[in-house]
Amino acid sequence: MTEEKDLIARLNARARATRRRNLRLIHEAGIGHIGADLSATDILTVLYGAVLRVSPDRPDDPGRDRFIMSKGHASGAFYTTLAHRGFFPEEELDTFTRPLSRLNGHPPRHKVPGVEASTGPLGHGLPIAVGAALASRLDEAPWRVYVLTGDGELQEGSNWEAAMAGAHFGLDNLVLTIDRNGLQLAAATEETMALEPLADKWRAFGWAVREVDGHDHRALLAAYRDVPFEAGRPSCLIAHTHKGHGVSFMSDDPAWHHKVPDASQLQTALAELEEPS
Repeated sequence: MTEEKDLIARLNARARATRRRNLRLIHEAGIGHIGADLSATDILTVLYGAVLRVSPDRPDDPGRDRFIMSKGHASGAFYTTLAHRGFFPEEELDTFTRPLSRLNGHPPRHKVPGVEASTGPLGHGLPIAVGAALASRLDEAPWRVYVLTGDGELQEGSNWEAAMAGAHFGLDNLVLTIDRNGLQLAAATEETMALEPLADKWRAFGWAVREVDGHDHRALLAAYRDVPFEAGRPSCLIAHTHKGHGVSFMSDDPAWHHKVPDASQLQTALAELEEPS
């Protein structure tokens, strides 16, 4: 029990540090998707802090788990997480989106250690993950494939073709997490193109589905420890989140989809994310 409590405390501290560094990164670069970054931070923190079998010293280890960041526009949170995990020096975060930097606005597979697929165009990550999971199955390998999508990108038809394939092949080594923050670009997903009943749709496609608070590290960890949710079926974890989570004036505000905090806003946000007393 003490070890579990210490782990959760470390994850909480890491998520807070990631949010703080991510805010500074976007402020300094003058570009980024801070709303999507902050909604996905806790998911990334739990995956890289306690779930994924990966090694920064051997990023191409054949036996590693594969993680695919389908919502590639949330690259700030992804890069910060990879740097904190040791895949590249944290100082390199200062080069985000600068000319000749390998830390592009969307993560490049052949430049950044730990990036399994070049993503950005939405709807690509899950199809890639299905292919990787099928390759693992054909090789009789033990590694799993994890993929993180946004919710708005589920309006892309390629995801549903991949959903059919994942269930058809019984890929229970495939774990999909949906960052369900309910917003896309400048509006709610349900106003743009309704997704609900989302869980029922995935079940109808043959997936085992669970829903959790996507900012609750303990709940996320418990869910990931229980994959596959059902033998013979791919797992879908719908993580309910808030866009801009952790910063009061950004949370659930679609204006922060692609907006840069000024100096005053940055200081206010950093103050809200200080270590609790």
